[in-house]
Amino acid sequence: MRKIAALFFLLLLPVLPVLSQITAFPELSTEGIMTIPEAEADPVIPYIDLTIRNPETGEDVAFSVQLLLLLTVLSLAPSILILMTSFLRISIVMDFIKRALSLQQVPPAQVLMGISLFLTLFVMWPTFTAIYENAGRPLAAGEISIEEAYREAEAPLRLFMYRQMAANPDNIRLFMSMRGLDPPNTLADVPTYVLIPAFILNELTVAFKIGILLYIPFIVIDMVVASALMSMGMMMLPPVMISTPFKLILFILVDGWGLLTDQIVRSFV
Repeated sequence: MRKIAALFFLLLLPVLPVLSQITAFPELSTEGIMTIPEAEADPVIPYIDLTIRNPETGEDVAFSVQLLLLLTVLSLAPSILILMTSFLRISIVMDFIKRALSLQQVPPAQVLMGISLFLTLFVMWPTFTAIYENAGRPLAAGEISIEEAYREAEAPLRLFMYRQMAANPDNIRLFMSMRGLDPPNTLADVPTYVLIPAFILNELTVAFKIGILLYIPFIVIDMVVASALMSMGMMMLPPVMISTPFKLILFILVDGWGLLTDQIVRSFV
């Protein structure tokens, strides 16, 4: 046994330096810890209290009614943006140009709505700036009441709608006569509930007129292509498949998007 133990010890002598290097920690290593880390504290959720109490004075009642009216106006904000700004005309014209080019999926409807939205912001920026300067900022500073802020915010928007119908006030006269009111002489004689539907009808009419003018050159291309296919006996080939590339080429060569955007913006000036 002693001989075996001595032989085993002699065999381990060359291996001991290697084992010492293996057990040592490598450079830039982090020593371990033996303590258990504490658990993180639970996130603090703020307590929100919404209390309802009986009004004590008439001012409390008036404030509650004003708050309800303000929330109602905010809920109608999408309808106001669509129907009382330039968005209605721009969105309809964009849809007309897409159909005139015989395009089904390009550009997507969401892209056209986004283009219409930012063009609306571009056209309506002076009006929005006037609303903010005359109504938003004084109301936030407490200089005017909600009623005064409403009147100040309504005035620039009414002026914008009235300017679009100044050359053709027939729609205003139509709605005024339907309500049994006298023909207006100035903008002050037109109530807001009459001005809004008259403006919507005017925007629909103008947008459809622009759409007809956009359709005419592309209809000519469709007719020429259809006649050429009929003369060659290719009646089974859809004319749209051949005419669409020619319409796109024509649209790009004349800088269609630039001309369309320029004319739409100029129609509001």
